[in-house]
This record gives sequence, structure tokens and C-alpha cells, in this order.
Amino acid sequence: MRKILSLIALGCALSASAQTYTLQQIKDSALQNNIAIRSAQHNIEAAQQQRKEAFTKYFPNVSGTGLWFNANKGMAQTSVNPSEVIPAELGPALAQAFPAEALAALANPISISMMKNGALGSIMAVQPVFAGGRIVNGNKLAKVGEDVSRLQMQLSANEVEKTAEQYFWQLASLQEKMRTIQAVDTLLRDIYKDVDVAVRAGVAMRNDLLQVQLRQNDIASQKLKLQNGITIVRLLLSQYCGLRDTSFAITFQTPSSEAEMFHVSCFMFNVNGLPEYQLLQKQVEVTRLQHRMAVGENLPNLAVGAGYTYHNLMENNHSFGMLFATVSVPITDWWGGSHTIKRCKIEHQKAQEQLADNSQLLQIRMQNAWNGVEESRQQLLLAQRSIEQAEENLRLNRNYYRAGTSRMSDLLEAQLLYQQSRDKLTDAFADYQNKLLEYRQASGQ
Repeated sequence: MRKILSLIALGCALSASAQTYTLQQIKDSALQNNIAIRSAQHNIEAAQQQRKEAFTKYFPNVSGTGLWFNANKGMAQTSVNPSEVIPAELGPALAQAFPAEALAALANPISISMMKNGALGSIMAVQPVFAGGRIVNGNKLAKVGEDVSRLQMQLSANEVEKTAEQYFWQLASLQEKMRTIQAVDTLLRDIYKDVDVAVRAGVAMRNDLLQVQLRQNDIASQKLKLQNGITIVRLLLSQYCGLRDTSFAITFQTPSSEAEMFHVSCFMFNVNGLPEYQLLQKQVEVTRLQHRMAVGENLPNLAVGAGYTYHNLMENNHSFGMLFATVSVPITDWWGGSHTIKRCKIEHQKAQEQLADNSQLLQIRMQNAWNGVEESRQQLLLAQRSIEQAEENLRLNRNYYRAGTSRMSDLLEAQLLYQQSRDKLTDAFADYQNKLLEYRQASGQ
């Protein structure tokens, strides 16, 4: 087993001059450079700013107002008739004190115009005292939103890690298959030499030589497809992980023993630590807070404040300060608000039911992931045994052909089985690594 896995590891190194990455380096690069991670980080930063914004609602709301105007005529106009406001008993005294022209003017109305131009400025500070719990619950909602963005970041990281590792093992598998192709090509060249000598000696038919040549052509075609596949997967991995060099190589360490290789424990299926389950819990909390917010929208609001105002509207500078309190009681809003409260309560109940249902699905996912690990492990053991049998079968058929007791078709069939067994071992090992990662993520390890 160690011999075969060592071949897989060696097949992952392309050249000494190329940059070589381990699996952990590939995943670290993906977590640092992938666009999904950067987008999730931006979401966390936005949620943090929203939480800080909600915190400012605890403090007074300070506002300032300034106004200057110049009208084409006074905004306050009236006329006063002095004769109507002067008592009759003052008539003789006024007749003696004023000339006749002045007394005649008092009999005509006098026009008065005010506030043709002026300026006004004020500053107000309003402190909410009771807002139906909307400020407190709004801050809690903002904190839950930040927690949700962090959990989504963790899910994005898991997905990026999973995809990067899949690309890694896909590239490792293709490179090992290329190594297998090269080994088979060397084997076919040796067989070709033996058959050519036998044909020249007249102890073998030329048809045997043609069968070997056809198989060599098939191997050359497979090699071309593998080269294209390796190039594409390397480009995909480079783009996904933000690697500048597209001619890099990959390498990994194989376990020193079969027991170490298959050392994985089946933990108790507890969903509490999973980010998916925690997101469901956050959704329940969000709907609960939204229900409280809906109730608060229909409760009285109480606020106190202070202000300072200056104006010269009466062509005279004037300023004053004041303290005030406001109470706002929704009355007709209760009609529609009562339905909003009921709707939010239904959403909260729905979220609780989804939490219970999806927690069971998450436990099933854990069990399925563990079953996948066990199945993949068995497939890897079978592939390991198959390659040992295929190697022995190839060795025997080659000896039989040299001894003249078997046909070329039997030898080439043994060669094909050997190639397929090596490819299956490569795929089984890569699949086992992917299944391990899926189980670790599904179980929250």
C-alpha cells in the first residue's frame, strides 16, 4: 500500500524549477484570494457599520434650522383706525394739544406691514425616553445581523476550502494517471521490442506486432487528453486560488501506515456546532425581534428635549430657550398594526418549525457523510488489492507469452487491467480525501 501511495505522491511533482504547493498552501491561498471570501468579508464590515448605526439611536437627536427671507411685501399686514380706538372723553384734550391737521389725520386708517424680511435660527435636541422597545430591539437585530454575516463567512470558507481541495485532488489524480500512462508506454515499448524480435525470428505473427502498435496509438491519444485536462485544471485552480503562476506543481504527504491513513472517528451527531444550524437559530431570533419591533410600532412614544431659538422677525433681535416633552400615541394605526403583529408571530412560529425540521436533515447529512467515508475507505482497500492482483496477472501473462503459451490479446488485456487498476486506485484515494473533508465539514470538526 505504501509503495502505491508513494507513486501517487511522486507523480504530483512536475519539476524542481516549478513552484510547488501543498494542499494546505492551496487552501490558504484560496481562503485569502477567492472572491467569495472577499465578498463575505465585505458583508461583515457592512453589518458592523449597521450595528454601530443602530447604537447611535440611544443618544439625543440634535438638529439645527436656519432661515433667511426677503418678501416683496410684509407677511403680516393690517390697518388701524385711530378714531376707533381713542376714547371719546379724550377728544377735547387732544383738540387742545394737537393742531387741526393732525386731528384730521387721526380720522384716517393707518396701514401696518411687518415681517417683510428677517432671519430665524434654532437648534433642538430630542432624547427618546420610550419608543416601544424599538431602539433596544433594533440594536439586538443589528447584532444578530453581524453574527449572521460571520456565520455566512464560515459557510463561504467551507465551500471555498471544499472546492479548492476538489481541484487539488483532481489535478493530483490527472497527474498520477499521466504517470501511469508513461509507465504503460514504457511497458508497451518493451513488449514491442520483444514481439519485433520474435517476428523477425519467425516465432510470432506480425499481427501481434500490429496489436501492440494499436495499443500504443491508443496510449498516445490518452496522453494528449490527459495533458489538456491537466492544463485546464491547473488554470482553474490558479484562478480560484489567486495564483499568479500557472505552471506550478502540487505535492502531498502520504500516511506512513494504513492504520494512520484510515484514522478517523465517528463523533456523536451533534448539530449544535454547525454554522447551518446556528444560522437557523439566528433566523428564529430575528423573527422574535421583528415581532417585538412590530409591537413597539404600535406603542406610545415619549421623548423630552431642549431648544434654543433666535429671530429678528419683528425687526428686533429676539432669542429664547425652552424645554419640552412629546407624547405620540398611535390610534388608527392599531388597525393595520395588529395584523402586522400577527404576521410576525406566524413568521416566528414558521422559523421555529424550520429549525426543528432542518436539524433532523443536518443529522441525516452527517450520517450520510460518514457512510460516504466508510464506503470510500472500502473502495480504496479494494483498489489496493486489485492493483496487486493486476500486477501479478500482467507478470504471469508476459511470461506466458514469452513462453508461447498465451496470445498477444491476453497480454494486452492484462496490460489494460493493470492500467485501469492503477487509475482506480488514484481515483479512490482522491475520492477518499474529498469524502473526509465533506465529513469534517458536515460534523463541524
